[in-house]
Amino acid sequence: MQIVIVDSSRVVLQIITSLIEPRGHAVHAFTDSEQALQFLAATPAVRVLITSLEVRPLCGLELCWSARLLAESRGPLHVITMSSARNVRSLAEALDSGADDFIEKPPSAEELNARLRAAERLTTLQEELIRLAETDPLTGSYNRRAFFNRARIAVEQHRTPPAISAILLDIDHFKRINDEHGHDVGDVAIKAVAETISGEGIAGRLGGEEFAVILPGCSLLRAVAHAEYLRIGVQALKIRGTKGPVGLSCSFGVSTWRDGDSIEALVKRADIALYAAKGSGRNRVVPDRGEGARAVAG
Repeated sequence: MQIVIVDSSRVVLQIITSLIEPRGHAVHAFTDSEQALQFLAATPAVRVLITSLEVRPLCGLELCWSARLLAESRGPLHVITMSSARNVRSLAEALDSGADDFIEKPPSAEELNARLRAAERLTTLQEELIRLAETDPLTGSYNRRAFFNRARIAVEQHRTPPAISAILLDIDHFKRINDEHGHDVGDVAIKAVAETISGEGIAGRLGGEEFAVILPGCSLLRAVAHAEYLRIGVQALKIRGTKGPVGLSCSFGVSTWRDGDSIEALVKRADIALYAAKGSGRNRVVPDRGEGARAVAG
């Protein structure tokens, strides 16, 4: 595991590092609690924070609280506080501030490594629960809830130009595929489209045969070009059907961020553009009409 240790004493940091590094853990030691917090924010792979309560400039309780807030968006983080003064008040304050565990300083090697093993079990379980809660079981893409949660985080990070754009896409004549070839082939089609758009910004399955992609830092023109690239990629797909190869196509709607927007409004405008793409012949890319761009047809 990757572990961050924070203490005002370099000697204490060296002692604790020497206790856990031989067990194969990667240790990042800090005497400055603000620098440690910045590192946590930039390094989602860190799974354990061990901090003394007596640190600066953020005190240990403030660091616990700030780290716990970070964990809501960065993934599981187990927080262990240390103090040379073990008392009920210190323990209660640490737990109330977001800590998961409390140990005396300096800890014994046996106790510390046992607590780290427990932390590894808990964070592994949390990661699996998060994966199950966020993942569409058929495609492995983000499900609707996770997609919107990730999109909101992206919006907070890209509110200023070049802002953020959305692409919505829908498999054309999907009911016909199900009716003619069966739902198993329909599932294969859905998975093939999901794989085509995977890795493209924040991609998710909104439901049925409808998908969405959020492109942080992407202008409308670039998003339209990207949607056209995806349209061509889907059109090149061939899946095995009950009556021979089945060709696929998708219709696309594209929108970009406006002042005062919300992620729901952004996606809604892309959805309206998608509806226009399907109504004007399918297998084409249509930008939000308010953006002043024209359709790109296949």
